[in-house]
Amino acid sequence: MTSSDASPSFRLAYVPGVTPTKWVRIWNERLPDVPLTLIPVPAADACALLRDGGADAGFVRLPVDRTDLAAIPLYTETTVVVVPKDHLVTAVDEVAAEDLAEEIVLHPLDDTLEWESRPGLPANERPATTADAIELVAAGVGLLVVPQSLARLHHRKDLTYRPVSDAPASRVALSWPQEETEETTDLVENFIGIVRGRTVNSTRGRSQAPAPAQAKAKRPEAGGARRKPAAGKTAGKPAGKSGGKGARSGSGGPKAARRGKPRRRS
Repeated sequence: MTSSDASPSFRLAYVPGVTPTKWVRIWNERLPDVPLTLIPVPAADACALLRDGGADAGFVRLPVDRTDLAAIPLYTETTVVVVPKDHLVTAVDEVAAEDLAEEIVLHPLDDTLEWESRPGLPANERPATTADAIELVAAGVGLLVVPQSLARLHHRKDLTYRPVSDAPASRVALSWPQEETEETTDLVENFIGIVRGRTVNSTRGRSQAPAPAQAKAKRPEAGGARRKPAAGKTAGKPAGKSGGKGARSGSGGPKAARRGKPRRRS
């Protein structure tokens, strides 16, 4: 992509829990000649991958160092606690962090939540990954608090989850290196437009330029249409006054006006 002779392509990284299927489908419809390659990456490594040029853009979890990366926040996830299906937590629709005070709450090394004070009791060891922590929850070792998308990603029939009302939330953003070649920047802009829901004609505003001119061309026609009723109102005013005079003379209309003319001649 750094050479003008190279065929264009687009590399999109994404962290666990993000499902880019919809955006990839739209990309393939709009840019069928530009292949898009998906690159799964751990949340902790996503920003480094972008900085090193391993991907053109990526779905990451905030925060992002804006020194050399741009980012557009997309959505905020609900935070949930993953528990065995027979756990007491399943009796309620939602819990607070303090409700987990007597529980062992696992804290995997790839945790994406930023806690000021973590809930529950710490385990003897931290699981290496969220997937490992899920296995421990299934074994009855403890509970796990994660973004809802990760709970769904690691779904098991013997586990369920409930929202945690006062837990920190994880925000997902689209990020990309700020220093890009011209070719890559165009592709990133196209993908930004797709993610933001722009139509194929509105991307970067290139196809919208004629619209204002067309709108101006229609204004004189609309104004002309308004002037015709205005002229009618002007013509109607004398008629109204004539009718008013007739009403005062008791004749009630134009016939009284015709009867009055012969009287003035005599």
